[in-house]
Amino acid sequence: MKEIILMSDPEVAAVPVRECGERLMGMRHCSQILIDERKQDASGAFAYLREGVLERLLQAQETLPEGLRLLFVEGYRPPALQRHYFDGYAAELSAAHPDWSAEQVRSAASRYVSPPEIAPHSAGAAVDLTLADTEGRELDLGTRLNASPEESAGGCYTHADNISDEARGHRQLLGTALASAGLVNYPTEWWHWSFGDRYWALATGSAAALYGPKELT
Repeated sequence: MKEIILMSDPEVAAVPVRECGERLMGMRHCSQILIDERKQDASGAFAYLREGVLERLLQAQETLPEGLRLLFVEGYRPPALQRHYFDGYAAELSAAHPDWSAEQVRSAASRYVSPPEIAPHSAGAAVDLTLADTEGRELDLGTRLNASPEESAGGCYTHADNISDEARGHRQLLGTALASAGLVNYPTEWWHWSFGDRYWALATGSAAALYGPKELT
């Protein structure tokens, strides 16, 4: 299996950001894509993405077989909320593994929550999503969206071997549509796809990221 580069890897942090200034766009007007409210925050920030990311999601939707829809769960995440998520999960891991060094905790935490200074969600560059039918019923993709590596016994990894053939087929459908539109997957989370961030730049060999951390105004 190809070695997975985690968000905490120095290679990711070393990618420069050449902020293009593209605006954050609301998803609410996009009737082509279903929106799930499970990660809704008080400000509604979750339903925003950079314009270029949204355009690519719409392209991906057009390539899906008839009767299937992208089900959008979370896009933009304010930097303070990202820090809260990362610190909380890191604290859980540290408590469960008191013999781990701070770097081991940071690396393990980054399988599930990106370090705040790197996080694609805080740049408006990443989206968590799944597949559904036209009625909004989720397809089986092997684990629940946002399942941790501990909870899923690694089933959250995109190419996990402990999921059903049906779930694997659905992951392939989702991945083919999103990759064809230019997004890249974070291999520890089948639901996490991004464009224009540092991880995307490293994965595609781009000279720099297009989007850096951004506050929603």
